Order: sequence, then C-alpha cells, then structure tokens
Amino acid sequence: MLCSRSKTVFVLFSFLLVATGISYAEKEASVEEWRTSVKERFMAEENGENSSLILAGTRTKRKDPNENFNLYTGGWNISNTHYWTSVAYTAAPFFLIAGVWFVVFGLSLSLICLCYCCCARQPYGYSRIAYALSLILLILFTIAAIVGCVFLYTGQGKFHASTTDTLDYVVRQANFTSENLRNVSDYLNAAKKVDVQSIVLPGDVLSSIDNIQGKIKSSATTLSVQTMENQDRIQDVLDNMRLALIIIAAVMLFLAFIGFLLSIFGLQCLVYTLVILGWILVTGTFVLCGLFLLLHNVVGDTCVAMDQWVQNPTAHTALDDILPCVDNATASETLSQTKLVTYQLVDLVDNAINNMANKNFPSQARPLYYNQSGPLMPLLCNPFNADLSDHQCKPGEVHLSNATEVWKNYTCEFITPGTCSTPGRLTPNLYTQMVAAVNVSYGLYKYGPFLADLRGCNFVRSTFTDIERDHCPGLKRYTQWIYVGLVLVSTAVMLSLVFWVIYARERRHRVYTKDYNAMHSEAPRDKGPQ
Repeated sequence: MLCSRSKTVFVLFSFLLVATGISYAEKEASVEEWRTSVKERFMAEENGENSSLILAGTRTKRKDPNENFNLYTGGWNISNTHYWTSVAYTAAPFFLIAGVWFVVFGLSLSLICLCYCCCARQPYGYSRIAYALSLILLILFTIAAIVGCVFLYTGQGKFHASTTDTLDYVVRQANFTSENLRNVSDYLNAAKKVDVQSIVLPGDVLSSIDNIQGKIKSSATTLSVQTMENQDRIQDVLDNMRLALIIIAAVMLFLAFIGFLLSIFGLQCLVYTLVILGWILVTGTFVLCGLFLLLHNVVGDTCVAMDQWVQNPTAHTALDDILPCVDNATASETLSQTKLVTYQLVDLVDNAINNMANKNFPSQARPLYYNQSGPLMPLLCNPFNADLSDHQCKPGEVHLSNATEVWKNYTCEFITPGTCSTPGRLTPNLYTQMVAAVNVSYGLYKYGPFLADLRGCNFVRSTFTDIERDHCPGLKRYTQWIYVGLVLVSTAVMLSLVFWVIYARERRHRVYTKDYNAMHSEAPRDKGPQ
C-alpha cells in the first residue's frame, strides 16, 4: 500500500578549486611585497605609469550574490571572494536540485513508511504493463549509471594527468629561470676573483656586483619557492579530488548494480536500506556536479585570462599570483651590470695583451719581461662599447667563443722558471688567468638575451602561451567529462532509487495477485462432487 510518486530533477555539484582559491588567499599576505615589486613592468616604466588589466572581463560577468546579484566586473581573480561567489552562483541550480531532492525524496520515504506501517492493507490488483515498464526502466537506468561511472572514472584519470602535467611544466619553467638567475650570480661572483697579472676589476664595479647579487638571489629564491609552494598546495587538492572521485565512482557503481540485483530478487528490506543510502549519496553527487561545473568555468576563465595576458604582458594582473614576473628593476639592473662587467673584463684582458704580451721588454723589466717573442697575439673582441651599446668586432679580433683556442697557439713553454723557452706571447700562468677572465665574460654575455627576455617578462608570456595552446583544451575537455559523468551518475541513480521502490511495489503486488489467484482457483476443486 502506498501513496506517492516523484517527479524528476536535473543535476550538478563538485569540489576542487575552492580549496585552491582559499590556499591562494591565505598566501596573499606573504607575497604582497613581491606582488608590489611586480606591478611595475618594463612598458609601464617606459610610459611612466603602472597599468592594470582586467582579465576575461566579458566571460566573468556573472551575478554576484554578495553584491545583491549585480554583475561581477572584476575579471578573473582567484584572490577575490566576489569572483568565487559569482562563479559558484552558476552552479546554484544544482545545489538547489540537491536540496529539493533531499527534502522531497526524504518526505516521500517517510510517507511510504507511514503508509506501510500504519495503514490497513487492502486487496489490490496487479498490472503487467506497470510491472514490465518499471523493470525495463530500472534496467536502462542501471546501465546509464554504469556508463556514467565509467565516464567519471576515465575523465578524472585524464584530468589528473593533464593537470599534473601542466603544474610540472609551470614549475620547470620557474626553476629554469631561477637556475639561470643563480648562474648569472655565480658568474658575477667569479668576476670578482678575476686576476690577470695582479690587475682586477675597479672597486666601484666590485661594489655594484655585491649589490646586484643580493637582489638576484632574492628574486630567484622568491620565484622558485612561491612556485613550488603553489604546486604543492594544488597537487594536494588534485590528489584528494582524484581519490574522492574514484571512491564516488566505485560506490555509485556498486550501489546501482547491487540495488538492481536486490530488486530483481525481491529482497525488500535490503532494497529499502540501499534506497536510504542512495538518497544521501545522490544528494552528495548532485553537490559534486555543481562543484565541477564551477571548476569547469574557472578552468575556462583561466585559459581566457592567460590568452589575454599574453597579448598585454606588461600589465599587472591576478596571474602574478600563479607565476610572477621577476621585478623589472632587478632584471634591468642585472642586465646592465652583466654588460658592464663583461666590458670591464674584456678591457682588462686587452690591456694585458697590449701592455704586456704584445710588447718586447728588455730583460731588466721583470716581471713584465718573460722573453715574449713571435707574432703578436690578436686582441679580444669586446661585445660592448663604453656606453654598453653593442659593438661590432674589428678585423683581426677574436670572439669570446673561440679566444681560448686561438690563444693556445701563442703560449710558450717553460724550461727556466719565469722565462719562455719557446716562442710565445703568453706564459702558461698568464694564459690560465686570461682564460678565466674570458670564460666569465662569455658566460655573462650568453645570459644577455635571457636577461633581456626576463626584463620584458617573456618567460612568463611563453609559459602561459604554451599552457593556453597545449594544456587548456585538455583541461577544459576533461573537466567537462567529469561534470557530465557526475550528472549521468547522479540522474541515473536518482531515478533508479525511484524505480527500486516502484518495482518492489509492483513485484509485491504480482506475488500477492498470484497467491490470491492460486487460492481462489483451488477452492472450487475442493468443493467438487463427492
């Protein structure tokens, strides 16, 4: 005996990025100083102003419950609570569905229990059409739940792999930049130790090297540490999300399959127990559907934001929280300092060649005299002029890249200590000192393009371009897979719960009708002729 029949409803709700957003918000205070230095980029400084760009402004115009449902206009910004509330509002219908389902089905179960326990049982008939139709629909919804679980499991695996891939790529880019900055710092440190026949860099240059080294190390450490911390927090969320989705897929698959078998075998007590469990689980999966719709929208917003930032790379944006640019002032100062040190080192080496190696001193002029002889050695080409502009090599000069190989031919051999015994312009010791100076100069010169790119924030632009082109399509596709899988599972199991109850009722009616008909068909035979 019973009374009620439910209508259907839709689906949606999930959970990841809220935790990520919260973790970023918690970290905001600790990186405020870094973000302040990032605000002034090269172009902004050239224009004498600090530009700010609203990212994905059109896409993120959504109603904000915290602002009386006015449109949110702040663009993509994971540190802004209004951004999160506006995105969460897109999933509100599915949160509402979860609430309606929980209340309506709960009341229906309560009513069924009251009718079953308190109302007197009346004879009832049996409809073969209702029985067959409920069985067919139950089979179809069970199959749909299984398909949804497979879709959900496949989607979460691909999403986890794609997201981990993206995070690793960002960290590799940040570590590459940090490592290069540290290499520049090491070369500058080596430049302070260059000594060619007791000639060293000027004191003011040595002081400026000390000053810039501290800034370089600070920038490199901040970049790598902040990126690694971001990766650790996001990876923890992703791992927990993956585990939760695997458990949900397994539990819902088990629930759908076992519920179907118990219904077929007519184990009503166990069926109603599973109905109560499924009632709660379906509510949770509806909530997860909504959360993954939220995640899907945030991923789409982020990809659009990256694409727009690439077109305006000098503007200060919320993307600084994910992968910050190196402070423009530090990058510019480092580039100028490396050029200055390279110029000074090459000038120091050329002075040693002009004033010592290529001169023929009398034997009384020691230590300048060491029996120099043979053809004059070529000067080292200085890549910069005195004003640090680019310099074209003159004929006969050797380049930093091959100077050490060329100068080997101008190195003499010692038999008597301190005096060349073979023709040559360099002693082995002097050659070693000049090689050290050339290696440092060439190392600093090679990092010039890297520092120029760093000043324009090109490494971040390149990173976001690659993510938007190579990773975003997969991320958006797989979040949609998870979202669709959760929708399918939630809807199929929800309707399966309804038809478990209906089929159990029809099956009970069928058994009662068969017993009733059997009893009444046997009664006339008992009263037959004596």
